[in-house]
Amino acid sequence: MEDKLKGKVILIVDDEPDILETLEDLLPMCKVAKASTFEEAKKQLETQAFDIAVLDIMGVDGYTLLEIATKKKVIAAMLTAHALSPKDTVKSFRGGAAYYIPKDKITDIAVFLNDILEAKAKGKSLWSKWLDRMDFYYKDKFGKNWKEDDREFWENFSRYG
Repeated sequence: MEDKLKGKVILIVDDEPDILETLEDLLPMCKVAKASTFEEAKKQLETQAFDIAVLDIMGVDGYTLLEIATKKKVIAAMLTAHALSPKDTVKSFRGGAAYYIPKDKITDIAVFLNDILEAKAKGKSLWSKWLDRMDFYYKDKFGKNWKEDDREFWENFSRYG
């Protein structure tokens, strides 16, 4: 896999210091900026240029940060443990997120971010590989019918993003 992350400027936002440190360690090929509060993240999004923002949902008002990132044309990936649900996944994608990452899959962060950048480079949906990578995980976590509550969204998923 070609590393499209090399030299990219990434903002990581989480209220847990160990998550910030872990993400920074997992992304040594990037220039990483960190924020542990909504206010810090908002200021950085408004004053600096980023290729991607990795946003926690809980503890830092991640959905509002997603709105800000989207307006600033910063690609956003949502990272969560507590808001891990099919409903929040759909909410994130509808809000403009390029990826939705469960914290227990954090070690694959570089793979997921490369997926996004590869899709962007090819002019594809930024979501193009998400369902391939996460469907089995979601079936295991939420049951085989996890898409039922938002069937129309998932049937048209490949058209979005």
